[in-house]
Amino acid sequence: MRGRNQTFLADLVGPEDKAIEAVVSRYQRVAPAVTRLARSLSDNPNLRVRLGSESAASPDEVVCDPRIFQAAYHRNAPVTPDEVALASALHEVMHLVSTNLDEKRPLPDDWPIDGDVAQDVELDLLTALERAGKPVAEIIFFSLEDARQEVQGLSSYPGARSVLEDLYMSSLGQAISKSGALSQFVLGCFLLTGNYVDREVLERHFEARAAVAIDDASEHCRLAGETDDPWYVAQLALELEAIAHTHGLIAEVPSTATNAQRKLAEDADAEKAAAGVDTVRLISPIVSDADSYRDTKRATESRSGLSDRRGASDIARNEATDQLLRVSQAPQVFLPTGQSGRLLVTQIPHSFAAFKAEGLESMKAAAKRWGVAQRKVSGELFPLFAANQRRGLRSGFDQGDVSPHAALFIGAGLYQRLYERRSAHTRRRYAVSLLVDASASMLNPGRSQGPGTSWAMPAALLGAWTMARLCDELQIDFEVALFNRGFAAKPDDTEESFRRARSAATAGLRQTQGTAAERLITTVNHYIVKPFDRQWRDAQHALAGLFFTAAEPKKAATLARRNANTAPPVSLFEKAANVDEFNIIHAADRMGRLGADVRLLMVLADGMTRGSMEALTKSVSSVEAAGTTVIGIGIGDHTVDDAYQRHEVVEEPDQLAKAMVDGTRSALRRSLAMSGMDTWWMRAPESRKKGKSIA
Repeated sequence: MRGRNQTFLADLVGPEDKAIEAVVSRYQRVAPAVTRLARSLSDNPNLRVRLGSESAASPDEVVCDPRIFQAAYHRNAPVTPDEVALASALHEVMHLVSTNLDEKRPLPDDWPIDGDVAQDVELDLLTALERAGKPVAEIIFFSLEDARQEVQGLSSYPGARSVLEDLYMSSLGQAISKSGALSQFVLGCFLLTGNYVDREVLERHFEARAAVAIDDASEHCRLAGETDDPWYVAQLALELEAIAHTHGLIAEVPSTATNAQRKLAEDADAEKAAAGVDTVRLISPIVSDADSYRDTKRATESRSGLSDRRGASDIARNEATDQLLRVSQAPQVFLPTGQSGRLLVTQIPHSFAAFKAEGLESMKAAAKRWGVAQRKVSGELFPLFAANQRRGLRSGFDQGDVSPHAALFIGAGLYQRLYERRSAHTRRRYAVSLLVDASASMLNPGRSQGPGTSWAMPAALLGAWTMARLCDELQIDFEVALFNRGFAAKPDDTEESFRRARSAATAGLRQTQGTAAERLITTVNHYIVKPFDRQWRDAQHALAGLFFTAAEPKKAATLARRNANTAPPVSLFEKAANVDEFNIIHAADRMGRLGADVRLLMVLADGMTRGSMEALTKSVSSVEAAGTTVIGIGIGDHTVDDAYQRHEVVEEPDQLAKAMVDGTRSALRRSLAMSGMDTWWMRAPESRKKGKSIA
């Protein structure tokens, strides 16, 4: 056992680390080890382990309720958060795999029966215990079975066993001080069966009656820890209940008492018996009590489809747990200020392509109205990029050509230099990323009095379309992403599925997570419309549908109500609060992984970040320092003046599209100039002038 002077878990884990999404995220890191244990115990190499809305077990799958892990973090023990994550996960999965109380047998000859039951009738174990009419014996049975499985199932994981011991022993003093003799007796049976503590230690701290009783019970506990038969554990539990009776730990019910009075007294004793052990042990539903065991087994039957097929599990859908898992698996973004937060990154729903026809027509009209050219947008940049691509090799001899210095090399004995080698490539790689604020204020007229509330997002998306054409013509890696806050849509969502999921997740998380529900429901979202690794034509339809939703929000909402099962989730644009800095850092990191020499990040927003202006400013500066050019375009808002070194504020839609395209062209032209292309560009007009003069 580790020393008591070591740092306790309460000192290591802050409130944010006890949050359910942080706990689940830690579980994800130990999931492979947990799966190996489950497959070893079940002797099933195909067994799957996953998180779900409630614990369940079947021959080919076990499902863990993530809230079980969270409870372990409220213990104050000399262990680390990672140790608790692994030990609690192994503990839960081990119980789910090992517990099976459904085997039916004829009752043993000496089994007590409350009522008339034929001796040759086969019953399952829990029904037999209930027929015995001894609630305290049932409490003792589940305590013994819990400890028996721990001492046997985790024998190959001494580290996890030591963590459980620390967790249990840290709670032991409090449990003993608040427990009566019966509660102490049952607690002692659990600890002795699991081999967590010596009997002499318990006898020194227990009440006199409990100490004497635990001495008589020690052999029963040893046998319970060694057997592999739950029926034998139940037999031992009945005998331990008799020992408790003998030592006066269970109140005697007068023979004149009515059935109701007897039942009331028995239930009171059962509650006392469970109080101490439930304070100490980690509660696993399947070995908690009879009702919880049956609920866990029934959860397996509630799945849709065949449970034994390979692939993803089809547990009956629980939107609250699905949302919890999405948040826990979202990437953690770290800001230069030291702050961090989760960013839910996903593809924009494919169903926006359903509005492609309306979007293309609307975009054509808007481009004409705002004077945004849609043809040959690369302009003068195209010959520059074509020349840059032709300059793939430095001047010199190609591989295989004899060097003009061959004679000198031969004389010096440098035969390997006889041939010139191909020179290194000088072609520069480019990447452009566009981030568009997708809050409701960008497309909802009348939401605020500032300019741009009705055309901001349509103009931004039209500019994105034009920039996509520009980058596609120049063969530049290009990406478009939207960012907002709210309930995050999934890639396959429609308006109907999005609304249903949001409603169910909200109700479920409020019930299970209380005040933390709002944080789990209203996430910081990053929707990728056109990723770097996909061709432009693959994203055209979705972007066109987004344009129609932004340009004609009322018409889009009407169409979505009429055809909710096929229409895109237009209601995802409902919140007006964004945290720009997390999206900027994540987009810059993603672009940096491309390995491009020239990187341009453009951000369009119509208001201040709901995070911190200091964090936004430092985030932009750190991205610039890493070699990415960042351009901030404010739509009727001068926040960009302070946050972005390169910025522009626009008041009209034609200004926005022009600022986007001109800003991109300017940045690309500067990058070409840095690579020597300015010399090429300046020579061309001079040669043309000479030609004219000669003529």
